[in-house]
Amino acid sequence: MSAGNLVVDRQPVPSPSSLRGLWLALENRTAASVFLSWQWLGHWLAVYAPQAELLQVRKDGRLVGLGIVVVTEERRHGVLRSRCLRLHQTGSPRLDQIWIEYNGFLAEQGLEQQVARACLTHLCEQLTDWDEFIVGAVSADQARQFAEISGLHSHLRWQAPCYGVDLSALRATGQPYLDTLTGNTRYQINRARRLYEQRGELRLVRPDNVDEALAIFDGIGPLHLDRWGHGPDQSGYANPEFVRFHRSLITDQWATGGVDLVSLMAGDQVIASFYNLLYRQCVYFYLGGMAREPDNRLKPGLLGHALCIEDYRHHGFRYYDFMGGDERYKSQLGSCHNQLVQVSLQRRRLKLRVEGAVRSARNRLLTEAGRAGDVDRENGGLR
Repeated sequence: MSAGNLVVDRQPVPSPSSLRGLWLALENRTAASVFLSWQWLGHWLAVYAPQAELLQVRKDGRLVGLGIVVVTEERRHGVLRSRCLRLHQTGSPRLDQIWIEYNGFLAEQGLEQQVARACLTHLCEQLTDWDEFIVGAVSADQARQFAEISGLHSHLRWQAPCYGVDLSALRATGQPYLDTLTGNTRYQINRARRLYEQRGELRLVRPDNVDEALAIFDGIGPLHLDRWGHGPDQSGYANPEFVRFHRSLITDQWATGGVDLVSLMAGDQVIASFYNLLYRQCVYFYLGGMAREPDNRLKPGLLGHALCIEDYRHHGFRYYDFMGGDERYKSQLGSCHNQLVQVSLQRRRLKLRVEGAVRSARNRLLTEAGRAGDVDRENGGLR
């Protein structure tokens, strides 16, 4: 199928070994994040082997775009069934908990919008038996473009700000990282440093081999579960599929520098550990585990991130990305650089319009109830 001067072809996804060369050849001509790299998506295909279709976009015979689409059925409210297309996700909550960010179609640099238009036009015109195209997490601007290109109704499912530190800009100023922070955050970090130094020398430690790297990842588990919870959609460590994916990723990529595991030690005690993805001199903070301290003056997370940021700056990395999330420490340590969303682009289906109307009515009731509650509080709880 042709979209303008771009031609789109759709076929079952070949084996990872067959697709690898094609993907990498295009990837080298893109400005993609780690989540659209073969480093991530090739591993996703190898570990989860989803039943998927590959979109290939060519311009004058040259490959300029790729995307992997999975067809799933989603059941909501016990009665509504929706046939969904998902980009680079499986539709299984257990498998998708690895949570792709900075998603989208892999596109040659400068042709991102044209590739998206070609792929979305192909899906809308050549496939008729689906109700929703679910994509995330993508930038809010990208989601708006997808809605405009497709002409579909966009329903927002999730959103979060992104924070990070521009290490290249920091390096150019010659400023110490702490000097860029607010006085209160700087004070908290320096106070924590002094208190921890009473236990011994503070140092960042990295594993010497992949077995030690896996041990650090496993050691984060109990702390992460304690912090985020053991239930569905809480800590990924409660999900064996999440753990399987990342242990395999570390085994596959630690030696080549695709992942980094760092522990902050105070004397002989580990007080924080971090699991990061590394790609094109960018650090993507994926998860961490911090010691539980009875003294709230001890801030292992703030201190650990601050030391890691200086360490990565020293080693020539260009960006430290906290990725999506509105946790307070991210806004303390970084600047907001993006807004990520997950959206559902919906065809004009009666069942989806009814669902949307019910959702809007419910939201109005909740808003009105919230306003009434505010009035009650202002009047001392009396009407």
